[in-house]
Amino acid sequence: MTRLSVRARLTLVYGTLFLVTSAVLVGVTYLQTVKAMDKRFNVTFQTEKTEKIPAMQSLQGLDQVPPAQRFQRLLTARGELQAEVDKRLQEQKRDVLEQMLQSSVVTLLFLGLAGIGIGYLVAGRTLRPIHMVTATAQRLSESNLHERIALTGPQDEIKDLADTFDRMLDRLHRAFDAQRRFVANASHELRTPLTINRTVLEVAIASRKNPPETKALADVLLGNTARHERLINGLLLLARSERELNAPTPTPLEDVVRSAVDQLDELAGETDVDVTVEVSPATTVGDPVLLERCAVNLLENALKYNVPGGQVWVRTWRRRDQVMLRVENTGRPVPSYELTTIYEPFRRLGADRIGSAGGAGLGLSIVRAVVRAHGGTLDTLARPEGGLAITVRLPAAPSAALPQAR
Repeated sequence: MTRLSVRARLTLVYGTLFLVTSAVLVGVTYLQTVKAMDKRFNVTFQTEKTEKIPAMQSLQGLDQVPPAQRFQRLLTARGELQAEVDKRLQEQKRDVLEQMLQSSVVTLLFLGLAGIGIGYLVAGRTLRPIHMVTATAQRLSESNLHERIALTGPQDEIKDLADTFDRMLDRLHRAFDAQRRFVANASHELRTPLTINRTVLEVAIASRKNPPETKALADVLLGNTARHERLINGLLLLARSERELNAPTPTPLEDVVRSAVDQLDELAGETDVDVTVEVSPATTVGDPVLLERCAVNLLENALKYNVPGGQVWVRTWRRRDQVMLRVENTGRPVPSYELTTIYEPFRRLGADRIGSAGGAGLGLSIVRAVVRAHGGTLDTLARPEGGLAITVRLPAAPSAALPQAR
């Protein structure tokens, strides 16, 4: 019983109660029928049948018998007739009760099956609000906490549960909004002094009056400032990626991939990595800028953490109601137990990824945030030969949302 679903258990309970109630009703009806038949059951014999009763045959020619023997024969015929009547009465009662019992059992089985079916439907209708709560909980993420169950109906226990869940979502939504606003505001506030510092350092490096030692120090500080700017820009983009999509539009992933490859063409040449692009029509609905940043980060990650003379394969395609973007690269072997940590902010895989040249550690975090905001999923596999194969799965754009060719 513990392995059955709630709907199955409720159906069994309803069906069992219905069967027990029907069985009691049939039993009571049967006993009442037997009692009534014992009191009021009468038997009549047709003439052609009574002539075959031995007691009636013994009365034939009674008028020719002497009076003394006539009385004795009447008494004997009466006893035989009474016995025959009782016998016929019991046979007919038994036949009637057997027929009634058979009909009752068949009716009971039919009603039992009907009760189980009705119980299944009633249980499903009763549990439908709970299914709505479960579906909403499974669909929610940081990017769509604005959704609510908004269950209508009488104020019963299930509606109390749904209302409590909605109030909890309100609190979570406010908390996540406050967190994102804090990150965005803090990043904006930090960009201004960093921009001023970078300008001052560039002027110091370009000035002929400063000694070489000062220029060398300014060059080091300028590198640190550039790293901090990349970090802040990454935080801003991450905060934006985790927000709700304001005006999603149909976006072809093949165009997104081509733009990303063009932007990173110089980096591919510097890292001596060959990029192979194989794109098929795959259109989703979302923010084109965020989707392009997602593709750029995936491709940049595949180029940076590769080997000299390595390969990167980029592919897009559509499968039923989903569109796919896969970025696969050669590289060093990646332990499978570290695949769950590479999407965390400021987490890098391996000791060689902690330097400033490796970036701010937000690239894959932004990828995950963008995919979640678009209602998609990420599949990450470690290639046996080394490197990663990351597949982005997004909902395909409906046919009505696609632009019509003229």
